[in-house]
Amino acid sequence: MVHVDLGLARVAAKQRLRVVKPWHTAHGFRNLPGMRQRTVPWRAYLKFLLQRTFRDTQPIPIPAGHVIPEPIAVGVLDALADHDTMTWLGHATFLVRLGGTTVITDPFLSARASPFSFLGPRRFVPPGIARTNLPQIDIVVLSHNHDEHLDLGTLARLRRRDRITAVVPLGVGRSLAKLGFRHVFELDWYEAVTVAGVTITALPAQHWSNANRTLWMGAAIESPHHRVYFAGDSGYGPTFAETGRRHGPFDVGLVGIGAYEPRALMAAGHTNPEEAIALARDMRCRQVVGMRWGTIALGSEPPFEAPLRFLRAAAAAGYAEDDAMVFRIGETRILVQRFAGVGSRRARPCQPIASGPSPPLRAWPRPSTNRVPAALE
Repeated sequence: MVHVDLGLARVAAKQRLRVVKPWHTAHGFRNLPGMRQRTVPWRAYLKFLLQRTFRDTQPIPIPAGHVIPEPIAVGVLDALADHDTMTWLGHATFLVRLGGTTVITDPFLSARASPFSFLGPRRFVPPGIARTNLPQIDIVVLSHNHDEHLDLGTLARLRRRDRITAVVPLGVGRSLAKLGFRHVFELDWYEAVTVAGVTITALPAQHWSNANRTLWMGAAIESPHHRVYFAGDSGYGPTFAETGRRHGPFDVGLVGIGAYEPRALMAAGHTNPEEAIALARDMRCRQVVGMRWGTIALGSEPPFEAPLRFLRAAAAAGYAEDDAMVFRIGETRILVQRFAGVGSRRARPCQPIASGPSPPLRAWPRPSTNRVPAALE
């Protein structure tokens, strides 16, 4: 574990590479043995990029209720300030409040997944809560260095960055230090750090980074009362069963369910909805929440296909209706009770909030159910 302060991340990462581990290489990192290694035919990838660029210019119909009006989302979050909660802001960005500590995962609130304001995949819905209306962030957890996860524009504008602790994979710390973050922990897989009563453990993921020179990771986010698994960006492979035995169980798992087509390009780094459920089962997640969908069109599948397949796969795998969830963007749910054992019906870790008379809050899904919304059937 390395505590990086003010731009020392690169030196620390090089020092760590001297330790021989199966996922370390002479020039960076790779997936664990038995996991898929990314190989992309350049012609297929170029064709995909051209098609995605064209799709990005086409309007995407948004189902009613997909995004909660921001004043309502902010009001609910503020009203529940004394509770342990989880709020989806879109894509892989969650606000997780545990014991008064506010954690944000992969904060992507910019208009595009790109360092440029005029180029790159564009989000088709706004963030659930604008950056200026966020509560003070205590901990930022980053999974890897791709633009829709390491959003430099959002990170550079977070309030009081010098007081925020960033927990990142090896090699990513220097990007945060350049933005003014003074407390940066670079973690290798299986390493952990505790900040303000919350322990973050870096866990393996099946993915890649730019040139594979920096690491990628999932994360266990744990307080004395709750255990949350954040998958980051990952494909599916055999390592998750072993990781779940070592580090599970979890109250709630946040798993990626979108950006999965075409499979020839995406399988090595993105689970499809069915694989996401298998991953959550392997990680021993009592409840499961779908993320990486409904925000930005990174794959070639229909933008709102993922939640349909996800909920059906969850039911087929034995998850109860209340235990497999698709949030509305901006929705907050309460984390109620610590994990009570696999299969236990005593634990209700994540509960929807009754949201009053506003039709958009009731439209998708209804607070009392996670059935597929009629607008998507």
